[in-house]
Parts: sequence; C-alpha cells; structure tokens
Amino acid sequence: MQPLIHQLGDLSKDEIRRYGRHVIMPELGIDGQRRLKASSVLLIGTGGLGSPLALYLTAAGVGRIGLVDYDTVDDTNLQRQIVHGQSTIGVLKVESAKQRMLDLNPSVQIDTYNVPLTSENALEIIAPYDVIIDGTDNFPTRYLVNDACVKLGKPNVYGSVLRFEGQLSVFYAKEGPCYRCMFPEPPPPGLVPNCAEAGVLGVLPGVIGTLQATEAIKLLAGIGDPMVGRMLLYDALEMSFTTIKIRKNPTCPVCSIPADQVELIDYEQFCGVPAHDHIEEEVADGDLPVLQITPVDLKARIDSGENVYLLDVRNPPEFEVAIIDGVVKLPKPQIEQAADAVLSGRAALDSTVIGQIPKDREIVVICRSGVRSTDVIYLLREFGYDPRKLINLDGGILAWADTVDPTMAVY
Repeated sequence: MQPLIHQLGDLSKDEIRRYGRHVIMPELGIDGQRRLKASSVLLIGTGGLGSPLALYLTAAGVGRIGLVDYDTVDDTNLQRQIVHGQSTIGVLKVESAKQRMLDLNPSVQIDTYNVPLTSENALEIIAPYDVIIDGTDNFPTRYLVNDACVKLGKPNVYGSVLRFEGQLSVFYAKEGPCYRCMFPEPPPPGLVPNCAEAGVLGVLPGVIGTLQATEAIKLLAGIGDPMVGRMLLYDALEMSFTTIKIRKNPTCPVCSIPADQVELIDYEQFCGVPAHDHIEEEVADGDLPVLQITPVDLKARIDSGENVYLLDVRNPPEFEVAIIDGVVKLPKPQIEQAADAVLSGRAALDSTVIGQIPKDREIVVICRSGVRSTDVIYLLREFGYDPRKLINLDGGILAWADTVDPTMAVY
C-alpha cells in the first residue's frame, strides 16, 4: 500500500537523535520518520485501548494527535488505562492523557475534544486527521466511526477487547471492506456484554492497543502489509493469534454506495443501546421512567422490617467481592436466557428463573452501578411485572458502599 502521507516534516538534530532507532531501519528510514511527523491521528477513546495508543504514537513521533473522550479518570480505570495515574483521578481523561503524552514527547501537538462523538459532530472532528483509531467499547460509536470514515475516505484502525479476547482490523473502504461489510447489523441489545459487566484482563487492551498503534504507523509511513481485509483474533488464555479474511460486501449499505451519499443516522436507535454507560440517559427511555431508590432510603426500609425483595443481577464473581445481606442472587445472563426460552416457546414462564421472582412484592433490582439492573427491569416489564413495583437501586453497589457501608469493597 502506498503511504497516506506524502508531505515530509522537518526533523531537528535533537529529533533525529530521539527517533534514531526508527531512522536506522531501512523500511522506515528518515523519510518514514518525516512522514510520521507530518501526519495526524485521531484517537476515539482514551481508555484501555486509547492508553497504549496515546503513549506509543506519541513516542513514535506522530506530529498531531487528537483525543476524543468526555469521561473523567476513576480509580477503577487504573487496572488497564495506563496513560492515567493516581494523581489524575477526577481529572478529564483527555487532559490526563495530554499531560502524560506531553511529558513523554513535548514536540507532539495534542488536540482534545471533551465531548461525546455524535452524528452531529463526527464529520467535523474526524475530517482533519489522516488515520482514525477506534478505541471505543460500544456498538453505536463503532458504527458511527465506521460510517463517518467511509464518508470521509479515512482508514479506521479497529480494536475491541472483552474478558480474555481481542480483535484487530483496518477498515478502509478505498482499499477493502468496512466494518459494516463484516457486521451489517448490530447484535440484539444485551446479547454481548460490555467490559463493565463481563470484565477484561488488564493487559489485554495493552496488547490490542499496541497492535493498533503498529497498524497506524504502517499506514502513515506506507510500510508493511496493513490489516485491510483481514481480522486478527487474539485469545490470551490460549496465547493464540488467528487471522481471518474479510471480503468487501458488494451490497454493503455504506461502502457500496458513493461516499457523498452516506448519511449518519441515530446510532443509539439503530443499535438499541446507548453509546455510554450513564444511567441517567438509559432510564429516560420506555413508556414509564424507572423508579429509583437511594441506598440510604433502601437501608432505612430494610431496617424497618419492610418486606422488600432484593434482586442482585450481577455475575457470580462479583458476589464474592461485595454483597448486600438478604439479596436473591440471579445474574442477568440467566434472566436473559430464561426470557429467550419463554419467547421462543421452549419453556413456560413458571418453569424458569423469571417465574421464581414474585409479582406481589416490591422488587429492588441491584447491580454494580445501576445499568444492568435497569435492563432487567425493562425485561421484567415485558413479562407482566408492574412497573410501580420494580425499583432500581440508584448507583448500585458502588453507591451503597459510598453512602451506607464504607467498609464494603468496591471494584
């Protein structure tokens, strides 16, 4: 593949020394390093994948790097998001990352976008950059990034991680397939858990993010064989790498039509899930808002002896970390499997775990932060449960530990 960058940046004597290990490689050489300096990359997300991307692309001497994120650093991020640190907890992620990047290489231009990427701003944000790197963890943003890159003719370096497995590819409609060629439709809501639900091995984003950085450098410098038309599947438990081929779909709804005809849509509606994990947005959907109870109010009701049914829908390993006394443990995946069995006619409602949940009592549904519990409440509504008796523990176990039991471990 020809290099994306034809302009060559000027390298100072100090920069030639800094990048000496690059310059002496004939495949890259001084012209390749000058291309990197003249190039620009947009990182969408400064979390697990964005952390190694930010560090290695900065260290490599990419001239301009944009950061898109609107979250703040939390201590639960530090298990995998290595661009941040203890000293930047509570700081905007884009600012925390920028601070670390400039300490690593002060000659790189860092642009920050402390906003969610949406259909309204995506084209404006993406347009100035040569390579776009998807470090997100949700389907609406992945489809948005893909469609915007197809429309603008940009290569999209894709990566995803979950538990012990990762994926890597380069979606570039000018040279091969796009993300929609492989995944024309998103999975049904709730079928694929996110990292907050299923967990992720801390080093896994480091592996995939570093590989994404490698692909970006290859694209910019025009070296090697980028992962266009191929996807790498990584299994950390087996330590195996498998490469599969991806073919361009001649009827792809996005890359098979002229780029100027590609339209950005409502991707949250398209995927049926929000593009973030902020519970305030999720509970606004549906015919009736989900009722909320604060941990303090729930504790008072428990202490007064009220007959409240406490339903904890987290996964079994989470129960071992922290739990509220008296809860019924029923993981969300088991509830969803039961719902599928009933809807497909394979089982009667009363014979499933859902049938064991009483309809004649108030039910307080509990998870880590209040997102999964909201999903379960909407699901139970579909099976005839009274919305007025389904209550979400606002903020979940994290809020309980913060306001009721500070001795409780959080994760």
